[in-house]
Amino acid sequence: MRPGDRRRSTGENRTPTTGEGSDVTSLAALVARKVRGGAGKSCSCCGRKQEACKGERRGGDVPQQKKKPGRTSRFSGAVIQYLDSGGPPWSRLSPARRPARVLTPCKMAPARKPPSATCRHFLSLLILNGCWPLGSASQKSADGQQPPGEYAHSIRLDGDLILGGLFPVHARGERGLPCGELKKEKGIHRLEAMLFAIDLINKDPELLPNVTLGARILDTCSRDTYALEQSLTFVQALIERDASDVRCANGEPPVLAKLDKVVGVIGASASSVSVMVANILRLFKIPQVSYASTAAELSDNTRYDFFSRVVPPDSYQAQSMLDVVLAMGWNYVSTLASEGNYGESGVDAFVQISRESGGVCIAQSLKIPREPKAGEFDKMVLRLLETPNARAVITFANEDDIRRILEAVKRNKLTGHFLWVGSDSWGSKISPVLQQERAAEGAVTILPKRASVDAFDRYFKSRSLANNRRNVWFAEFWEENFACKLGTHGKKSGGVKKCTGLEKVGRESSYEQEGKVQFVMDAVFAMAHALHDVQRQLCAGHMGVCDRMTNMDGKELLAAIRHVNFNGSAGTTVTFNENGDAPGRYDIFQYQINNRSGAEYKLIGHWTNQLYLNMEALQWHEGAAAAPPASVCSLPCRAGERKKVVKGVACCWHCERCEGYHFLSGEFACQLCPYEMRPDENRTGCQPIPIIKLEWHSPWALIPVFISVLGILATALVVATFLRHNDTPIVRASGREMSYVLLTGIFLCYVITFPMIAAPGVAVCSFRRVFLGLGMCFSYAALLTKTNRIHRIFQRGKTAVAAPRFISPASQLAITFSLISVQLLGVVAWFAADPPHTLVDYGEQRGQDPRRARGVLKCDISDLSLICSLGYSILLMVTCTVYAIKTRAVPETFNEAKPIGFTMYTTCIIWLAFIPIFFGTSQSAERTYIQTATLTVSLSLSASVSLGMLYVPKVYVIIRHPEQNVPKRKHSFKAVVTAAALSSKLSQLAAQRPNGEAQTELCQGVEAAAVPTKTTYVSYTNHAI
Repeated sequence: MRPGDRRRSTGENRTPTTGEGSDVTSLAALVARKVRGGAGKSCSCCGRKQEACKGERRGGDVPQQKKKPGRTSRFSGAVIQYLDSGGPPWSRLSPARRPARVLTPCKMAPARKPPSATCRHFLSLLILNGCWPLGSASQKSADGQQPPGEYAHSIRLDGDLILGGLFPVHARGERGLPCGELKKEKGIHRLEAMLFAIDLINKDPELLPNVTLGARILDTCSRDTYALEQSLTFVQALIERDASDVRCANGEPPVLAKLDKVVGVIGASASSVSVMVANILRLFKIPQVSYASTAAELSDNTRYDFFSRVVPPDSYQAQSMLDVVLAMGWNYVSTLASEGNYGESGVDAFVQISRESGGVCIAQSLKIPREPKAGEFDKMVLRLLETPNARAVITFANEDDIRRILEAVKRNKLTGHFLWVGSDSWGSKISPVLQQERAAEGAVTILPKRASVDAFDRYFKSRSLANNRRNVWFAEFWEENFACKLGTHGKKSGGVKKCTGLEKVGRESSYEQEGKVQFVMDAVFAMAHALHDVQRQLCAGHMGVCDRMTNMDGKELLAAIRHVNFNGSAGTTVTFNENGDAPGRYDIFQYQINNRSGAEYKLIGHWTNQLYLNMEALQWHEGAAAAPPASVCSLPCRAGERKKVVKGVACCWHCERCEGYHFLSGEFACQLCPYEMRPDENRTGCQPIPIIKLEWHSPWALIPVFISVLGILATALVVATFLRHNDTPIVRASGREMSYVLLTGIFLCYVITFPMIAAPGVAVCSFRRVFLGLGMCFSYAALLTKTNRIHRIFQRGKTAVAAPRFISPASQLAITFSLISVQLLGVVAWFAADPPHTLVDYGEQRGQDPRRARGVLKCDISDLSLICSLGYSILLMVTCTVYAIKTRAVPETFNEAKPIGFTMYTTCIIWLAFIPIFFGTSQSAERTYIQTATLTVSLSLSASVSLGMLYVPKVYVIIRHPEQNVPKRKHSFKAVVTAAALSSKLSQLAAQRPNGEAQTELCQGVEAAAVPTKTTYVSYTNHAI
């Protein structure tokens, strides 16, 4: 193996590896390959002024090659090109556009503080056998400031311990350029905050005594790939250097410059930049403390173990933004993220937390490319408009993208439509909303809780071109800030005025401290406190930096960083958790426009593990102080409507009303109310169904009661008349005993109306059971006994002269009450089997509309029980009708057979009409009312028919024609039987002979027994048998 090969092998093996994945491992291998074969050498040669270093192999087998000016090497797909100084600082922002100059190297001694000279040192990448210089010592002028031509791409301050710094001094370049315009606040303010913090630390006798902090600050140009190239400066001192195979042009060996070892890095700003840089720094165990990177990905301690930050991660920020969205009542939002770790991880955290909470749905998730094409932002605005209900837009985007999206909103005349919720990259910055005030009006933004550092304001306002030469970008800032031009090398062109150098920041220009100044200072102080702790541990009893601290392991410094605890520049506590994250503390702002103060960010709340929001301080489009505008997929359902969720979108639904007897049991379900209940007015619960009964003032009750009262009065009149004329022929001929029984049944038929209408109760239900069929039973039992007696008498008269048995009044009463007792026995059995009680029938008036549902209070008399109760009486009625038909031929002079017949015929018609009416209305909502009225009216009509046909004529004769109600001669039983026989014979002859013949024959045979000319009531009831 040749020596060069052996050295290359050794250098590769000494390169740290990660073991955390192929991407980081390949990155480490790439760095190792870059330093093989003599990489990492900074050569300084003495010789001719216009010649560069020439590398030559040992043994002279390889010819010398002249180094090409501006030579480049690709690293991770990007170009690193370090050029010499010359001209103003801004002339070196885009080195790729200028041809490289041939350098004149000069020999120098390897001392910490190099002597003052006009030497120029260069750093370039070596390919194959070329040199890869990784740095050189700086050279200071007499005032201690960096000369204009030195380190134009960076700021370098000498010190015992060097801190690296990464700041977005310039915006991202366009059209392939790495860097764009200067960022006055986000770049210069933050950079100066680091310099100011270092000054304070170096002046502090308690913090790092006898130790001077230095710095190496680089510009990231707001681009992660460019920042990755710049960050190689921080690791060059840790790479082994070997100049044994390099010779100067005059043959002398080169003198290697001593490189600055960076112990820690402050930055970066963008999360995507921090991710890139963290992958490099962890390989060389260099701790990193960021002042602005909030991507949740950086909390992964297994991948970014040397990364810490003084700002809370996006996981806290996402939670605070979600709490704001929920407080506004929004549940349907879109997300907008800049491509990169910050934007994408922030949106991912928000989406994840919102999915877990279940209260917010994502309409669209749009991503802004790193290199957006023309019209890209207009397309995004139109895409956001595809879901017009999702007015709220959650933004995790850098300020450049925010500005351009607001411009697109303004161009498309959509001002006031979108409701912006911005992350800390928007915060309270002016640049994103400058000249886009109306498009940004009402935006709610999040910013880690901070306070203005007054000492920094005094420091920055005192900066000038004369006293701030260490900041190589300060001249460019001066031009931008005061809109003037510095000399012939100024960047400004056109008719701008010339800078005098006497301008004052805050006097001739507006000034407001950038929001992350506090965090930059806290990051520097956190690193200083950690170094202070390490110095006390490793250099006990030693003043300043000892050898052990010079060669300390980065893990020791990392452990010290994670354990710091001090009050920061704004008075807040600076601590880190096990993942290197700071606690979550945020201020909530709203961008408001009013006539008095113009456009401004107004503090409306804060978040510390939970949200505190002043809803009264909110102000929306055109100064309207009202409720937050809606950003929902579907409007809330009205009372009594359930949500039918659209498949796949939990926040979008259709509203369906709970129909019928269902109520809203939950947000998404309707449930059936219990049978005895109905939904309330809003259908949010159930309420008891109102209970009703047949009221006395109801038409269904008034008519039956009226008929019943008339019937009772008529019955009372008949009974009174009969009692007064109890011994008159008409009363005696009617059968006094049976008449009184019959009149009792008629009275009961009228009286039953009142228990049937009265409010149901145990007593009322008992009366109903007893008297419902008892009145009819009394009536028809008496009539049946009467018709049966007449029938038996005339049937017996055909065959014999002897009177039939059981025709006396006592026998008739016994027969009648025997028939009635059957009804009473049935009622007693009913009472024993099912004691009377009340019930509420909810099914009777349970219609389609629950509002009209009613429960009917009634007795427990079912239709079957009613049929059974009335069935026996109806049987008596039918039997009585049969006997009435059989006795229809009895002469008018013999009792009331024919009136009884007419009574029964009419009664049958009434009850035949009752059956279809009663049972045909079983499905009606007014069933109870109709059936009760029908039943009571039918009973009253039956009683009225009996009363009118059997007793009204008699009462009329008794009252109006008393002369007809006089005693006649008494007929013997023989005469009665003879009359019955003659009547029977007459009936037989009338059936066998033509008209008139029977009468002639009868008259010839029985002239002596001629019928008297006047109607005579013949009673045979009082004859003794």
